Amino acid sequence: MSDVLVVYKKNFEAVHDASLDIITAELQRCSDEMGGLRVDIRARERVRRADFIGRDLVIVLGGDGTLTSISHNIDAATPVMGVNSHPRDDDPEGSFGFYMDSNVGTFAEDVRQALAGKAIVNDLPRLQAIIDSTSGNRFTTDPAMNDLLIANTHQYAPSKYHLRRGDMKCEQQSSGLLFSTWLGQGAWLNHTISADEHKTLRSKVDQEQTKTHYFVVARDVPHDQRTAMPWAWMDWTDAATTITSDMHRGYVVPDGWDEVHFNRGATITVNTEAPRLRLLTFRQTMAEKITS
Repeated sequence: MSDVLVVYKKNFEAVHDASLDIITAELQRCSDEMGGLRVDIRARERVRRADFIGRDLVIVLGGDGTLTSISHNIDAATPVMGVNSHPRDDDPEGSFGFYMDSNVGTFAEDVRQALAGKAIVNDLPRLQAIIDSTSGNRFTTDPAMNDLLIANTHQYAPSKYHLRRGDMKCEQQSSGLLFSTWLGQGAWLNHTISADEHKTLRSKVDQEQTKTHYFVVARDVPHDQRTAMPWAWMDWTDAATTITSDMHRGYVVPDGWDEVHFNRGATITVNTEAPRLRLLTFRQTMAEKITS
């Protein structure tokens, strides 16, 4: 590997600046050792999609939010390495950093493994939504690592839609549909359903399915609809989910970042056919991490 992009979290907290100084100095040592190593460093707020093209390695310095906010720019062929700039192990106010398997203490060893192609490569599925508007236009959202929300833009109003899965269909209203990858379950999904419901969903999971399946939950759906058609409320599936909007205005939000809006009559299809993400880890796989 010879072309590296570093994207860092910049919020004027000294701990992040100190971590960036350590990372930068270590990359300079790598360049001196290997020769020909090109390193570009960009703040998250200033990075552009073009900055990611042709990279051999993307290093994200920050927390999980930093990674999810820029991950949609990273294609399926580019390995990405997460470095926790403020670990919770060092400070209770720090970041848990689920996706960030490296930190400033392990970075020197980890980055050399990454540059040598010896790191663990986790091939992660990502969610996408395809929006077909009533005017005939088609939009595909950015890929989502964790979760994807479809809801009424006015959160005080119900989200009304016609829901289809294969030959099954129903009309439904809820406070929005939440879709989650297997690894994303620890984020929003974990706070949306009860512990017992979460346990029920996890009991359906075969480890091989984590590469192709996703969770879907209709938030705050009426209780009669929960029992009438359980698949339409909460499911673990690899089939595409399609809705036709009966909302005046709704939106799709991947990973809590950019909103893509749609109007009544639009059709939205959610699946896991987005470009996958090559996330590097160094001590255990992400599957081992979530079960440990």
